[in-house]
Amino acid sequence: MAVQNAKYKFNQYCGEISGAFADLGTFLPLVLGLIALNQFSPQGIFLGFGIFAIATALFYKRPIPVQPMKVITALVISQGLSPAMLQASGMLMGVILIVLALSGAISWMSKQLSPAVSIGIQLAIGIQLMLMGFNMMSESWIIGFGAFILLFLSRFLPMQYLAMPLVIGLGMLWQFSLNENAVLFDNYQPWQLGWPTIDEWSQAAVLLVLPQLALTLTNAVIATSAMATEKFPEDKQKLTPKHLALSSGIANFCLAPFGATAMCHGAGGLAVQYHFGARHMWAPLIFGITCLLIAICWGNDVAWLLGLIPMAILGSLLSIAGYQLAYNKNILRAKPYCIAVILFTALFCLLVNTAVGLLVGVLMELSRRYIAPRFKQN
Repeated sequence: MAVQNAKYKFNQYCGEISGAFADLGTFLPLVLGLIALNQFSPQGIFLGFGIFAIATALFYKRPIPVQPMKVITALVISQGLSPAMLQASGMLMGVILIVLALSGAISWMSKQLSPAVSIGIQLAIGIQLMLMGFNMMSESWIIGFGAFILLFLSRFLPMQYLAMPLVIGLGMLWQFSLNENAVLFDNYQPWQLGWPTIDEWSQAAVLLVLPQLALTLTNAVIATSAMATEKFPEDKQKLTPKHLALSSGIANFCLAPFGATAMCHGAGGLAVQYHFGARHMWAPLIFGITCLLIAICWGNDVAWLLGLIPMAILGSLLSIAGYQLAYNKNILRAKPYCIAVILFTALFCLLVNTAVGLLVGVLMELSRRYIAPRFKQN
């Protein structure tokens, strides 16, 4: 009995540690892109993630992830926007999420979102993450797909929670043997503190906040709440859309002025953390403490070490996160009309954007609830 308890605790601790870093496929490419390509200061970015993750762990006491807002971060990187633009977008998103949470609007929106629409949105986002991951894996197909297969099959292995750190460690050793880094950093970027101008506020609202808002409300708030309550039904009173929107809003509003990037929760991050064994508060707590240590100790050695993680390995982690988000056993059990709602929601999310996909799914559900019964009565 004692041996079984010791084995259970060992697997539990390994799962928490593995889950703490399971979302690196989403986190590192975007964060390292801001630092290496846009010359943003790493101290404010990692400090923001550290504080947000620790606060999330202490409040929810579950593996609720903390991620960069993908649309905002990707646009800042690709268009070479300024730190002030990123700062303004984070604070604006914070205000919007706080207002939606406190006004009750986010709770009303979540009630309009049926399980079929939520599954369709998760399916689309999962496919998008997998495609992004495969693109990153193209840096080295052998390494990327080898890591993906190992991570995918790890669920059938006795020590499944050790697969992810093993993959990252072997990837770093391989990169080190080539005597090159996946991402090249400058020696030092000063901590960038300032305040956006009026033009930067307005540009951030149009260029960054509006494209991000639909994805945040659906994936980071509503879909994350649905998935979290499914996995942890005993905590459903705490894992509500209102609380998730409020925690993200407060974090962005308070931390963006100090150089943090726009941050949120995410269904994909929850899926992959859960897959690798995270069940309690320790995964986000470990992740947050690690980010704080990186912020405090940032220098050439830390930059060099992070740069050793191959892009193909990050792509494999991102693909696993996408698969975990896209796959839902309820799809196979759903009724034909629900399957249609799922597929059309996902299709329009992929072909247009998340907001349009959400609208299509809600309209299909409303037509089934209110319009179809009237035709039957007539």
